[in-house]
Amino acid sequence: MTERVVLAFSGGLDTSVAIPFLAEKMNAEVVAVAVDLGQGGEDMGVIQKRAMDCGAVESVVVDAKEEYAADFCVPALQANALYMDRYPLLSSLSRPLIVKHLVTAAKQFGGTIVSHGCTGKGNDQVRFEAGLAALAPDLKVVAPARDYAWTRDKAIEFAEQRGLPIETTKKNPFSIDQNLWGRAVETGFLEDIWNGPTEDVYSYTADPAVPREPDELVITFEQGVPVKIDGRPLTPYQVIDELNKRAGAQGVGRIDMVEDRLVGIKSREVYEAPGAIALITAHMELESVTVERDLARFKRGVDQRWSELVYDGLWFSPLKRALDTLIADAQKYVSGDIRMTLHGGKATVTGRRSEQSLYDFSLATYDTGDTFDQSLAKGFVQLFSLPSKIAAARDAKHG
Repeated sequence: MTERVVLAFSGGLDTSVAIPFLAEKMNAEVVAVAVDLGQGGEDMGVIQKRAMDCGAVESVVVDAKEEYAADFCVPALQANALYMDRYPLLSSLSRPLIVKHLVTAAKQFGGTIVSHGCTGKGNDQVRFEAGLAALAPDLKVVAPARDYAWTRDKAIEFAEQRGLPIETTKKNPFSIDQNLWGRAVETGFLEDIWNGPTEDVYSYTADPAVPREPDELVITFEQGVPVKIDGRPLTPYQVIDELNKRAGAQGVGRIDMVEDRLVGIKSREVYEAPGAIALITAHMELESVTVERDLARFKRGVDQRWSELVYDGLWFSPLKRALDTLIADAQKYVSGDIRMTLHGGKATVTGRRSEQSLYDFSLATYDTGDTFDQSLAKGFVQLFSLPSKIAAARDAKHG
């Protein structure tokens, strides 16, 4: 019986080449599964047809935009998720959702093998396979680029020999991954970390150096979920999509960094995440107003660990699920409005208001009406400083 391979299909070089390669190498039928995560660019119908033109026996397109926004981007937002304090996890977030739909397709079409286009150097191989191990451990995995030592130039040559309908050529060597939460660009001349990115690298963002009028807006949150822009009710997908456009038009969200990959190497990546950066900036500011001090301090460590787990492909892990619970509970009072200005590549908060605010004007003010009892401060400072005072006396005695 001919085996069926369910392939995570993006329409790019690696996965387009994988279809005829897997069919020839394994004598298998390939079912291509493309997941619409709000990446824009090519029409999903074109991608679906491309899979058939490359030799797939079935080509499936899943519209997961709203699901991705609500069930993956929103939790990342509530965790203020920035790997190495900079990267908003745009590729990391999408992989567990793609895995979920690959497993569904395998059940629907009788697939026994799952395939992806990841190399042995990247993080995505771990994200795909750790997710599959959690959701469908009975499925085998084949990764042509990794398992058969495909290089990028070999893949391009293979595609040209067979006339595969793909855009990537030796003149356009970038590897690009994009979805609603942002866009990642690597390879090509970017592999030399001294080379600065040129404007043609970017697609989601306009040049922030170009003079333009600033864009002011108000984002409304309910329990950590963005629900309105300028008073207009929107779904999470609509919020992110609009902010991608508005923040992107102001050049917000460009990131050029060398990051620590899970596999142990450092990698140069260029990211564009206008909506994600604007939303995380707004959400962090609203948390500063509504979340109690000790919970806020502890949550910062939780947010960092959550980001590392998701980056490392452990979306379905017990620890990540446990951290989800704490983060969700911390969002109980994260409701209110944040006013921000988008301009010159920055998203700057200029105002915040919340019925759940812990900011007390009468305690904070230094003017008439101050209700803070400063007479209590002297004793508080003395007691707070007592351990340091005792330790210093010991050091002086035995030093």
